[in-house]
Amino acid sequence: MFKSNDNKLVSKSRTDAHTLISVDTEVTGNLAFKGELIIEGLVVGDIKAADDSAAVLRIAETGRVNGNISVPNAVVNGEIEGDVKVASHLELAAKARITGSVQYRLLEMVAGAQVNGSLVCGDEAKSQLRALTHDDGAHSSVAQGS
Repeated sequence: MFKSNDNKLVSKSRTDAHTLISVDTEVTGNLAFKGELIIEGLVVGDIKAADDSAAVLRIAETGRVNGNISVPNAVVNGEIEGDVKVASHLELAAKARITGSVQYRLLEMVAGAQVNGSLVCGDEAKSQLRALTHDDGAHSSVAQGS
């Protein structure tokens, strides 16, 4: 909190908050965040932010996540082992590696990025991911036709 010229306390917006998990850091456990979370190290656990927030998850080239992710916006240039749900905008940079199902609304994918799993877009995502997760342990693929 900061004081303004008229001595009233002014609260900084929570969307301006930045959290960094640096290269030599390992975090074990589930994370919930607001603002921006930058991962350069390792996170073993699930990561969540409210879908209706302006939160952004950034996974740097050295960053790794072993767990499921549910965020409104993400920029990935590292590795993820787990399912990814991005309510708004997902960017996959050249060194992004995802092993798991990916649900998104808007996707930008640069040459070199890899996804080993299903990509599910938009409104169809919920029903298709539900079908994938309730398949009695067997893996199924979902094809979209015209």
